Amino acid sequence: MSTVEQTVRRPSAVPAPRPTPSVSEPPKRLLRRFVSLMILVLAIGVGLTVAAKYYLDSLQYQSTDDAFIDGHIVTISPQVSARVLNVLVNDNQPVKQGDVLVQLDPTDYQVVLDQTKATEASMVSRVAEARTQLDVKKADVGEAEAELNVALTNATNMDKDYNRFAGLDPRARSQQQFDNATAAMRSSAATVQQARAKLAGAQAQVVDATAAVQTAIADAAKASADTRQAATQLGYCTITAPQDGIVTRKTIESGMYLTLGQPIMSIVPTDVWVTANYKETQLDQIHPGQATTIYIDAYPEQVFHGTVDSIQYGTGSKFTLLPPENATGNFVKVVQRVPVKIVFDPGELAKFNRPLALGMSVEPYVTVQQRPTIWMALGLVSGKTSSP
Repeated sequence: MSTVEQTVRRPSAVPAPRPTPSVSEPPKRLLRRFVSLMILVLAIGVGLTVAAKYYLDSLQYQSTDDAFIDGHIVTISPQVSARVLNVLVNDNQPVKQGDVLVQLDPTDYQVVLDQTKATEASMVSRVAEARTQLDVKKADVGEAEAELNVALTNATNMDKDYNRFAGLDPRARSQQQFDNATAAMRSSAATVQQARAKLAGAQAQVVDATAAVQTAIADAAKASADTRQAATQLGYCTITAPQDGIVTRKTIESGMYLTLGQPIMSIVPTDVWVTANYKETQLDQIHPGQATTIYIDAYPEQVFHGTVDSIQYGTGSKFTLLPPENATGNFVKVVQRVPVKIVFDPGELAKFNRPLALGMSVEPYVTVQQRPTIWMALGLVSGKTSSP
C-alpha cells in the first residue's frame, strides 16, 4: 500500500467523539432504577404487613374449614300397621308440636277397642257377683259360729247334768235318769262336732269366694288394661309432630300401607349448632366459653356470633363403623380431628329469617386471646374485634 493511501484511509479509523450530555437532561436510567427499588420496597412492606396481620390473627383465632351446621333429626314412624287415609303435611313445611301429620285408617283398632270395652264391662259385673257371693259365705260363717256357740252351751249343760247324775249314789237315782243324761251328753257332743264341721265348711267356702273375688278383680284389671291398650293403639292412628320443626324427607302418600316402625318422614328442629372438627394440635388453646365468630358459606355477607359449648371426648375416627387399628400393620401418624360443639348466641338466629340447613359448610373462628394493642396502634391490623 502506498503512503498516500495510508494517509487517506487513517482518519476514517479514528472514532468520532461522543456528544457531551447536557446537565439539564433527566437521568432516566437512574430514575427507573429508583422507581423499581421503591416498588420493591413497597411490595416487601405490604407483604410483611399482610404476613404480620395473618400471623397475629393466627395467634388470636383458631379456625377450621371442616365444620358444618348440626342439629337433631327426629324420625317419624308409625306405631301401628295400617293404611294411610290422609297426609296433612308437605316437604319443608314448618310444623308445631302436636300438629297432625298423618291420619291412618282406625277401623280395625276401633273394633278391638269396642271388644275390650265389652269384656271389661263383663269383668266388672263378674267382680260384683263374686263379692256378693263372698258376703253370703261370710254370713254363713257367722251363722255357723252362732250354731257352734249354742251347741257348746248345750254341751256344757249336758256335761254338768251327766256329772251330777254320775256323782249321785245309784240308790238315789234311777237308771233311766242316768241313761238319759248320758245320751243327752253324747248328743250334745255330736252336735258340737257337727257345728264345728259346718263352721269349717263355711270358712272354706269363704276362702274359695275370696279367691274368686281376687280372680275376678285380676280379670277385670286385665280387661281394663286391654281397653287402655286398644285405646292407645287407636290413638296411634293419628300421627302428630313430637316437637316444632321442619318436615323433611317425606316418603308416604295417601293409600299406602304402613308397617310398624317404617320411617315415613323426618322433622328437623330449628335449634341448631355448629360442629367444628378441629385438629388435635389446636385444642390446647380452645376451651368452653370462648367467643366465636361464625361464617356460613351459603350466606357470606352475614356474620354470626357464638360460644364454644363443649369438646367431644374422642376423635372422630373412634366413632366410625370400623375404627382404625394402629396396633397392626404399618403405622402412619395422622393428625386427628376432634369435634367441638359451638352454639349460637341467644337471639342470633331469631333476627336471621333464613333457613340454616343441617350440613351447611361453616368456618368458625374461636377467639383464643385478645388482639395485641401495639399492632392496632401501628395500624398493621384492622380494628375488628368480632371477626378475623
